[in-house]
Amino acid sequence: MRLLVRLRADADAAYDNQYHRGLAGRVWRALDGEQFDELHDQSEPTGLSMSNPFPVGPIEEGDRRNVLIASARDDVLHAVASSLIEDREFNIKQMPFTVEEVTGIEPDVGEPGTEGMLTTDTGLVVRIPHWKFDEYGIDAPSDAPEFWRAKHTLEPLKEQLENNLDRKHGLYCDDYLPGPSDVEGDLFTSYEHIKTYALPVTVTEGVTETHVLSKFRFGYRVRDDDHRRHLNLALDCGLAERNSLGFGFVNIREDKRVPPGGRRV
Repeated sequence: MRLLVRLRADADAAYDNQYHRGLAGRVWRALDGEQFDELHDQSEPTGLSMSNPFPVGPIEEGDRRNVLIASARDDVLHAVASSLIEDREFNIKQMPFTVEEVTGIEPDVGEPGTEGMLTTDTGLVVRIPHWKFDEYGIDAPSDAPEFWRAKHTLEPLKEQLENNLDRKHGLYCDDYLPGPSDVEGDLFTSYEHIKTYALPVTVTEGVTETHVLSKFRFGYRVRDDDHRRHLNLALDCGLAERNSLGFGFVNIREDKRVPPGGRRV
């Protein structure tokens, strides 16, 4: 499930491409209660993801922007929605906004047989652990994880995406349901690499790290109800790492969606 947050700009501002910490801070203010203490454990995926403020571009007072906030937990989204309605100030670093409307939406990749495409509009943070370097022929200078780049081929990317989604499935889906690694077949039918780029990211107060991000278009054909659940989980939780900072947020390309035996919708 997702929240569509409609915003109105309170002043002229330059669009800040390093918005991540400011946006995440506003969302996390709604989750300070004891009910959500476990979400602040950074060793596990939070099940929370968010888009960039869109559309991208210079901001003039009165302009409209939007933010999408997604989670595998309805109670998390209810708490965020309540906070945004009670306190409509939504400042993202030097971009000041007021919340005008909060709407719940439920995207779905479609029933089995549906073909479509997911886009990673905020970039993926995919890191390959050092104990996999030999397997993939990676020559890295230290034991630190290596950010995925095109030179590493698609195999480590596929493995890290599946492993990460497996962890989220174990946390947010019923135990008796098979996870992505428990079934035959890849998550996606095609992996179109758009670009890879570096971005300074403030991960905690006063700590900035350079992340290497990759944008993709992923084609899919829903095999069965399990595969549908896995893809919809990616829509809720995001793909790869750092989702609660706004990375790995995925959207359905509606113009690429084809229902079973039907025409593009």
